[in-house]
Amino acid sequence: MERAIQVAIENVRSGRGGPFGALVVRNNELVATGVNLVTGTNDPTAHAEIVAIRAACEKLGTFQLSDCEIYTSCEPCPMCLGAIYWARPKQFYYSCTRQAAALAGFDDAFIYNELCLAPGQRSIPGHCLSPELGGKPFEEWAKTANKVPY
Repeated sequence: MERAIQVAIENVRSGRGGPFGALVVRNNELVATGVNLVTGTNDPTAHAEIVAIRAACEKLGTFQLSDCEIYTSCEPCPMCLGAIYWARPKQFYYSCTRQAAALAGFDDAFIYNELCLAPGQRSIPGHCLSPELGGKPFEEWAKTANKVPY
C-alpha cells in the first residue's frame, strides 16, 4: 500500500495527473503500476486503477486478473470499481476513503447516486434506440463457435 501511495505522490509532483496510484500484484510480486493520467493525456478514463489493470493484462497476456490483487491509494470511483470487477482480481485494497477524496475535490457521490436512477432520469439522460436491432450482435455471438467467454 505504501508503494501505491508513493506513486500517487510522485504523480502529483510530476504534474502528469491527479493524486492517485495503483498496483497489480501477483504472488507478492509487482506486475504493473498505474497513476492517474487524466489531465496529462486528455483521457477521462485514464484513472490509476484502469492504467494499472491495462498494463497488467498486457504484460500477463490475459483479460482477467483472477490470481492477482489490486492496491490503490484511494477507494475506487464507480468506473474503476467496474473495471476491477471485470478484471476479477482476488481482492482489492485501498487507503483513502471516497469521503476523504471528496474533501480534496474528488467527489464521485453524484455518479454513485446516478447509477440508481433509470437511464432517462439521469442528469445525462440515456435513451434506448432501435431495440429491435440491439439483440443482433448477441445472436451472432451465440452462433459463433470460436468465441472466448468472459
